[in-house]
Parts: sequence; C-alpha cells; structure tokens
Amino acid sequence: MKHISKFFFIAIGLAFVFAGCDKVKDLPYYKNGNAPVISSTVTEIAASPSDSSNNVVSFLWTSPKYSTDENTVKFIVQIDSAGRNFSNAVSRTLIAELGTSFTGKEINDILLGFGFSFGVAYDVDVRVVSSYGNNNEQYASNTITLKMTPYKIPPKIALPVSGKLFIVGSATGGGWNNPVPVPSQELTQIDETTYGGVFNLVGGNEYLILPVNGSWDTKYSVADKTIGGLSDGGDFGFGLNDNFPGPATSGQYKVILDFQRGKFTVTPYSGSLPADLFMVGDATPGGWNNPVPANQQFTRINSSVFQITLPLNGGAQYLMLPVNGSWDHKFAVSDNSIPGLGDGGDFGYDLSSNFPAPAASGTYKVEANFVTNKFKVTPQ
Repeated sequence: MKHISKFFFIAIGLAFVFAGCDKVKDLPYYKNGNAPVISSTVTEIAASPSDSSNNVVSFLWTSPKYSTDENTVKFIVQIDSAGRNFSNAVSRTLIAELGTSFTGKEINDILLGFGFSFGVAYDVDVRVVSSYGNNNEQYASNTITLKMTPYKIPPKIALPVSGKLFIVGSATGGGWNNPVPVPSQELTQIDETTYGGVFNLVGGNEYLILPVNGSWDTKYSVADKTIGGLSDGGDFGFGLNDNFPGPATSGQYKVILDFQRGKFTVTPYSGSLPADLFMVGDATPGGWNNPVPANQQFTRINSSVFQITLPLNGGAQYLMLPVNGSWDHKFAVSDNSIPGLGDGGDFGYDLSSNFPAPAASGTYKVEANFVTNKFKVTPQ
C-alpha cells in the first residue's frame, strides 16, 4: 500500500514539472495605425436658405489602418474658425465611417455659432481625429481650410416694429416712470438685429425694455429672473414673465440685445460716456479756439450716440471735447495716418492723435457712437 501511495505522489509531481515546462505563446502584436488624410468635395460654401436641407459639402478620409476590426474605429470630425487650432471646434462623432456630409443649415448654424456675420466669407479649418473606440491611439489628420459664408435667417426674437427701444425700471435713473427720460434711456440700433446702450444702473434692481416709450402694452423681458448669472446676460424674449435682473453693483454698464440669437449681455462699461460733446480744431469754422462756438456742440441722439452737421475744412484736423473750454480731456484716435480714417473708424478717450478731416472741404455729418467706440463721417 505504501508503494502505491509513493508512486501516486511521484506521478503527480512529474505532471506539474512537465506542465511547467510548456512554453506560453507570445501575446499578439498589433502595428500602429496611420494618420488619416481628409479631403473635401468643395473649397467654398456660400449656401442660401433654399439649401438648408440639402447637403452642401462632404468630407472623405482614408482609413488609419489599425490592426483591429475597422467596424470599431472612431472618427471625430472637427470644424473651427481658422487659426484657433481647433480650440473651439464643433465636433461630429462617427463609427466605422470614412466620410460624412453637412446640410446648408448645419453649416450655417456652425458659422453663426462662431459669431460670423451674414454674407461675409470666413476661413474655416476642418480635420478628422481617428482612434480606437476607447479613444486610444488617436491620430489627427491634415487640416483643410475652406471659405464659408453664412446666410441670413430670421431673427429668433421679433424686432420692434417701432425701430426703437427704451429701458425702464428701478435699475435706471428714471425709475419705473413711463415715459422714460430721453435721450438718456433710449438704446441705439447697432445693426439690423442688434440694439445697445450705455446706462448708469442702480445695483440690485430690475428693468424692462420697451419698444414704445410711455406704453406698458408690449415689453421685452426674461422668463425667470432667478436664474444664476442672468444679471450678466442670457436669454430674453417678447412678453415673458419676469423683469431683467440688474447688476449687483451700481455703475455704468453696456447693455446689448441680440435679436438674431435671442441673447442679451450686460458688461461694465470701460469707456467714458460724456454728458455733452463739442468739436474743436482747424477743420471747424471756430478753429482751435476753446471754448468753441455754440453751433459746434453735438446733439445727443440717444443714450450713446452724438451727431453734428457742419462745414469741415478738407485735410485739416479736429478733436471732440467732453467739456467746452477745457483741454483736460478729449476724444481722439490712436493713429491719424490710418488710410480712410477721415471717413470714420475707431476712437477713444484721451488717445494721442487728432481726428483727420475728410480730404475735400464740404458739409459733413459726424457721428460718435460710444457703444461701439466708432465714429462715422458722411457728406451732406
């Protein structure tokens, strides 16, 4: 019996020894893939509203040739404004596809999301990034640049039929009195779908935007004033439930309403909005004499725009003064040698150069817009 037991244990031991000598097969080795190469069916996109549901561009790319099932490979198409290295890219993710198409509306929505203007061509970068399904072994393709032009779509919020807007409320100097003081509480139309103004707002209070001064019948407002951060901006609409919440701190603010996107913004105003404005310089009838004649005072059109019409001497110069008779402060330009600046451009507070007058003498309307910090000179 003892001999049988010894034989049994010896046999078991030998089995383990021989089993331990079996060589384990090498793990499989997969070669790395290659960066895909992307191409486009077009180099320019200038779609129209009629193209909204039609494919206006297709992007195709080569296989990265990973050593796995190609049905599991992930591709991310990235589109961004040129030169931003895809830091703000719009993405589309696909699996096992070597191409994709975009409709006119999809492209237009992307362009408008970048803040592009209607009818203006912009350079836009496109690439594709490949990877395994778990994002391992990513490869970015080459970048292709296309010209893309957004088309005009109806604004999200209906524009005021009056063509005017006024601010009213406890956050304003005029309080809830309606009609409101003008021109100080009237907004200016910046472009076809954008209005704005610079206002002294009382911290912790509220306001509404009215299309008709003196009427409570219609108003622009917000859906819920308790939304966090809404005092700095957000969504607005026509006839909604709540007042706009004003900033927490009193001060001068720039209020912008974008009807195209249905968004408003409220930002501290970093410029200097004068109560009055005067023109002085050898381009004017009064020359450099200061104080200037009464007819060289601008008319305040609304909260932020001043205008004056008078004869100007061609090739001469001028300044805008917030206080008649004082040289302490001025509105000027940074460089009056910029071509075309006689017709308008950027200006600011206490800059170094005089405004250049137009080349030819004549009667001109000069407009200074303190929302955009731009001036415009047009012959009359």
